[in-house]
Amino acid sequence: MKRHLTALIALMAGLLVVPAPAHAAGTQPAAQQVLSPTPYQGWNTYFGLGGNFSEQSVREVADALVARGLAKAGYDIVWLDGGWQDPEPRTAAGDLQADRSRFPDGLRPLVDFIHSRGLKAGIYTDAGPYLPGKCGLGSYGNYQRDADQIAAWGFDAVKVDFLCGIAANLDPKTVYPEFAQALRNNASGRPIIFNLCNPVTSPDWGNYPAEQQSTYSWSYAPAIAQSWRTYTDVGFVGDIKFKDVLRNYDANARHPEVAGPGHFNDPDYLGPELGMSDEEFRTQMTLWAVAAAPLVIGSDVRKLSQTSVDILTDSDVLAINQDRAGVQAVRVGSAGTTETWVKRLADGSRAVVLLNRGDTPKILTTEASSLGLSGSRFTVNNAWTNEVTESAGTISAAVAAHGAALFRIESNHGLPGVPHVTAGLPQVTQVGGEATPEGTAPVLASGDVARVEAAVRNDGLLPVLAPQVTLAAPAGWSVRSLDGAPVLLAPGKAATFAFAVTLPAAAAPGAATLIATTSYDVIGKGRLRQETSTGVVVAPAPPDGDVVLSHHQWISATSGWMSPTVDLSVGGWSPISMLGQVYPTGLGVASPSTVRYYLGGDCSRLTATVGIDDAVRNVGPEGGTSTFQVIGDGRVLFDSGLLTRDDIRQFDVDLTGVRVLDLLVGDAGDGGYNDRANWAGLNATC
Repeated sequence: MKRHLTALIALMAGLLVVPAPAHAAGTQPAAQQVLSPTPYQGWNTYFGLGGNFSEQSVREVADALVARGLAKAGYDIVWLDGGWQDPEPRTAAGDLQADRSRFPDGLRPLVDFIHSRGLKAGIYTDAGPYLPGKCGLGSYGNYQRDADQIAAWGFDAVKVDFLCGIAANLDPKTVYPEFAQALRNNASGRPIIFNLCNPVTSPDWGNYPAEQQSTYSWSYAPAIAQSWRTYTDVGFVGDIKFKDVLRNYDANARHPEVAGPGHFNDPDYLGPELGMSDEEFRTQMTLWAVAAAPLVIGSDVRKLSQTSVDILTDSDVLAINQDRAGVQAVRVGSAGTTETWVKRLADGSRAVVLLNRGDTPKILTTEASSLGLSGSRFTVNNAWTNEVTESAGTISAAVAAHGAALFRIESNHGLPGVPHVTAGLPQVTQVGGEATPEGTAPVLASGDVARVEAAVRNDGLLPVLAPQVTLAAPAGWSVRSLDGAPVLLAPGKAATFAFAVTLPAAAAPGAATLIATTSYDVIGKGRLRQETSTGVVVAPAPPDGDVVLSHHQWISATSGWMSPTVDLSVGGWSPISMLGQVYPTGLGVASPSTVRYYLGGDCSRLTATVGIDDAVRNVGPEGGTSTFQVIGDGRVLFDSGLLTRDDIRQFDVDLTGVRVLDLLVGDAGDGGYNDRANWAGLNATC
């Protein structure tokens, strides 16, 4: 099996070509070209514009790609996703036709406009037959006709979906190669990038045979396509969540061995400002870069902040993604809340990611020897900050919650460089003398006294002299140092600086920031400084009296899809209902979900009924299984076990002394498909 796979990979570069048009007698054909030898880049309509985009809106985005420097950074494909087609997607003669109201002159003028801006044009179709009411466009039975038409319109790339294919119960391994052959044989002889987009997964979509799922595409797609989707969509229109970015990245990482120049695993689109924080999007960009993934922006680039544009166009990060070796990163060590990923680069150096999936900042470390590097001195180039330091073999980083550090590591020689010093992010370790539960984001409230720590470690070759950390907090907060500073930090040593932070009695609820400034002397380098910061949450006032908790302000709330809804099933389409009984109050969520409330130790009791909403019966028999937990200050107060659509559970728990309450819904291990969960009648005594 391994021998056959090796042979397949070796042949891929030769297979991923488009035949050149016929040449006149006596002339020699040009050398065959590998399409997209590095991951292609571009923009797609789907997440940012939805399905009702127009010629004008696409023209405006094309202009924005150029004006905002994105095209210069390589994002040069303007890709029309589903929705470009007419309600009658074919003419009487059988040709594809664009929506006649939004594209009155057809697609050729739009393609010409895109090309006039120095960009390429992409389009969308489906490998299955057009099935009204089930999918909007299909090419099955018309592969060659459609390939010829797409080429004649001047398109440079095509995304081929499988919604119609799955509705018609087709075999993707059979039909996708047929479509690929039609593209290669298009009548215009036009090179066209082929993105094989089978998003069907189980359990996210229901139960489908393994051979029909996106997780199987790796076994045949590298020989016929420039990229292939490796999991379901990374989000919904206008809504991309960090947890789904991680889910897609993990699925994409299953078969790194099949990626290489001209053929790449595709974890789906980049989603700045569609539901993630800037930190979370920077992490997505980091992971997609080392995954050698196609970089396709899903957001409306006309509206992006300059911060998002700067993340998308960072030259050092893009260089790692576009490395000519085309190698995909692999994990070093075990999977967990914190991880190390390494990507071998063409010049022999390594791109290294230190990933923090958790909800609290961490200092993460790895060793150069674990990355496949040998020697005793290494240059550490931070791809995001452009700081260049030297390590004796240990590479560390202070990584924010949901964050990632990205370094380029290579052997070093010559005079000693600036030592690799890691200044930790300030971290709340205690509130009111009680330790913050491990892995749980801290919550502060008016009048609290918190212990905040910032660690500093020296992984360089030179000692660090007179290290010092100062901490800044919002106006009105008091900060008192609890430690003296050491005289020096020798190579391989670390120190922790602690502070007592007191919030005023009238501290405003919401987000606040703690800023640590670390300074130290290095012989021959002067006094150096690093600034790190951590966001903390100041809780709203706790509930008082007998309250409907779902009507009280939460600290934070997540849902597997969409957002939690108050007194309605998730999505807000119907009242909360379980086993035929309607509940007037509660929360509707989709798994997985966490809803957090601040109680301040002032409540004594919580009652509710939990279960699966009757709305799942309108969707289908699949899915609709969840687990429910009530967590008080990190302790499990109630655990429902697995509940199906035919179960409900009632609970009555003691909240005495509980400061922070978490309501957790899990997917019961079978994915979140059709998991519409309810916390009904959520009543607290405070």
